Amino acid sequence: MEVVKENLNSRLKVSDDVIITVTRLATLDVKGVAGLDGEINRLSKISRNPPITVGMVGDVASIDVRIKVKGTEKVRNIAENVQNAVKENVQNMTGLTVAKVNVTVNGAVFE
Repeated sequence: MEVVKENLNSRLKVSDDVIITVTRLATLDVKGVAGLDGEINRLSKISRNPPITVGMVGDVASIDVRIKVKGTEKVRNIAENVQNAVKENVQNMTGLTVAKVNVTVNGAVFE
């Protein structure tokens, strides 16, 4: 699905792939995140359980992210930091409004 923002003389299209890429980069940049819980590729939209999903209602996004955390970090803090980073980055880079970011922690990695 593409989001289209129209102005008097211009149009802006933002595809789900762009939102997913920004979300992935913002998530992996958060301290304590070991990785995403799954692979992202061109077939992620077809996959029945991708690590990042985007729902759009008009120009408002709802994003779901599944992550694995490093076992020595506090899970709640990591999840909150992911929520804040994803929301801030997607809104700043795309101009879309992010209504919510749901973070599911599906595992811990001990090194």
